[in-house]
Amino acid sequence: MAGETSLSILIRSMEPRLNPGEYVYCTLEGPEQLQGNQPVGSFREREGLTVILPREDADRLDLAYDYVAAWITLEVHSSLSAVGLTAAFAAALAQAGISCNVVAGYFHDHLFVASRDAERALSTLRALAAHAQPE
Repeated sequence: MAGETSLSILIRSMEPRLNPGEYVYCTLEGPEQLQGNQPVGSFREREGLTVILPREDADRLDLAYDYVAAWITLEVHSSLSAVGLTAAFAAALAQAGISCNVVAGYFHDHLFVASRDAERALSTLRALAAHAQPE
């Protein structure tokens, strides 16, 4: 099932949704440090395993972190080959002074913004969608 590729449709249909909770990025030597906890996301880097976890899981596991994020999901089913969506929302958030870390899933894009910026990020994304020009 292929996702949407039209940039104007993607932007107009983003429907950003704030997921409950706070999330943190941790770096581990290996997955055994998770002690069976499932990360929201992970990526193997040369320096170690980066995981995104609910903050309470990281605290319970006594894992170090320095960035506490809110997780926003764009509900539009974007294609992995779509061009420009990340640039459009990243530019809007940057203009509002909001940092954003993006994870692309098969169906949706997931944005991690500083917890204190969650509501401003949602407003910014909704404004971007509302002002998007039709094709």
